[in-house]
Amino acid sequence: MVNSFRTDEMPAEMRILLDEYPRDSWPRHPGFKQKTRRWIAAHRMFRQISETLINDAERYLDGNKDAKDYVDQLIYRGGSLVGNLNGHHSWEDHSYFPELSAADPRFDEGLEILEQDHVALNGVLSDFTNTAIRAIRLIDLNDSKARSEVGRLHTVTIGIEKLLQRHLGDEEELAVPIILHHRLRG
Repeated sequence: MVNSFRTDEMPAEMRILLDEYPRDSWPRHPGFKQKTRRWIAAHRMFRQISETLINDAERYLDGNKDAKDYVDQLIYRGGSLVGNLNGHHSWEDHSYFPELSAADPRFDEGLEILEQDHVALNGVLSDFTNTAIRAIRLIDLNDSKARSEVGRLHTVTIGIEKLLQRHLGDEEELAVPIILHHRLRG
């Protein structure tokens, strides 16, 4: 599957509250509550898991990770990433984004961009899952083909990481200023 990820920044008009509430000021803001901290922590976890999956694949491909250990970690970490991202983004699309839109509809264009990122991410997560399944099956059958498939999986996972870096950063920089400005999610 060929995925085209958004690489451009949010339009400037979607970043106007970020000028008033820059990222480095968030932790000190009285409206930066536990719910928002947990939401950002989930984003940090997604970034860490995707990075670990990339490193695991590289170690396996370099011969520095045992095949059984690689498979065990791929099943655990890959399943965690896919399942948690799907649940997280479904919740955002159906609950979180409508709440932000109701508070400040000026940013609906930005929320739509983020929802389109979710569509792209669903495609790449499906590609990741299918490639991981093939790699796991091949590891016991054919080392050469398994390594080739893990190489493809590595490329797909790099794509996930790139999409997450752009998407999660933009999502935080759009949503958190709205939350702080309107004192949401107390």
